[in-house]
Amino acid sequence: MKRVYNFSAGPSMLPLPVMERASAEMMCCGDSGMSVMEMSHRSPEFEQIIAEAEERLRRLLSIPENYKVMFLQGGASTQFAAVPLNLMRNGKADYVVTGQFSNKAYKEAQKFGDVKLVASSADRNHTYIPFIDRSMIRPDADYVHICFNNTIYGTKYNYIPDTGDIPLVADFSSCALSEPLDVSKFGVLYAGAQKNIAPAGLTIVIVREDLIGFAPANIPVMLDYKSLSENNSMYNTPPCYPIYIAKLVFEWIETQMGGLEGMKAYNQKKCKVLYDYLDSQDYYTAPAEKEFRSMMNVPFVTGNADLDKLFAKTAGENGFKNIKGHRSVGGMRASIYNAMPIEGVEKLVEFMKDFAVKNPK
Repeated sequence: MKRVYNFSAGPSMLPLPVMERASAEMMCCGDSGMSVMEMSHRSPEFEQIIAEAEERLRRLLSIPENYKVMFLQGGASTQFAAVPLNLMRNGKADYVVTGQFSNKAYKEAQKFGDVKLVASSADRNHTYIPFIDRSMIRPDADYVHICFNNTIYGTKYNYIPDTGDIPLVADFSSCALSEPLDVSKFGVLYAGAQKNIAPAGLTIVIVREDLIGFAPANIPVMLDYKSLSENNSMYNTPPCYPIYIAKLVFEWIETQMGGLEGMKAYNQKKCKVLYDYLDSQDYYTAPAEKEFRSMMNVPFVTGNADLDKLFAKTAGENGFKNIKGHRSVGGMRASIYNAMPIEGVEKLVEFMKDFAVKNPK
């Protein structure tokens, strides 16, 4: 079996032990006599799976009791609409735009109320995270929205904004479970799971209970946090198999990686290998400002579009897949999520060195 190093920004690679466990249980999960993909979501077997998934996630993130955890469909992009529909009591929300996805969320929210742009990093091509505090936020805003890690531009908040009594909402799709996070600082956290948790199809939403139940009566039921939470994520058939894989990933982090503290230490060690090399030479440039660099997504360029294309092509031929940068920014991007082994990053750096020697500017 030949496995490549998959640097895709999502869907991305999964931990090998999880894949092996899932493979062993593909035909028969436990003593159920069937695959998870064949189970009724109302069966005792699946109810045990989803209950354990929630229990492990709560333990990993130390989620307070007054928060609901939902395993939903529709991706983080559906939450761009669900958040304002559920949280806009006064019809006002404040947004920070630090990249493409936060901008999409900002534009979507404008369909539902008075949405203010509090801050943006567009002035420096989203290479940094602007500082915001409660003085910048409207006192009657229903919430403040941020994207905690920016997949395309490779930046991440190095602080949790102080929004006072105004609930903070964060899309944390591309950094979910990469390190400890104080859930109590947020009103809502949501993540498309395909980057760091599970296969595509699962969206995790964590909502403080006092923010539930204020959606208008005409909201589609599949976007209503109240109906979804009251039905324990099973108002309709949930994405059963991705939930099962998520449970295995939670177990892997907890039992094999030392929880989120251990996961953070591993991710810091991993990204240091790549950033140290990028900072030691002048063939490649990492656009993200050092103070705001992401541990998960590392964009870099040669400064020559033709060389960048050659790099991506040659890297793919050598087993470093999906390293081409996002079409909106070009260059290269190494997404080194939780599941990427440190050996993959070390070998990538070796390849980068060799490419620079063979392809002088």
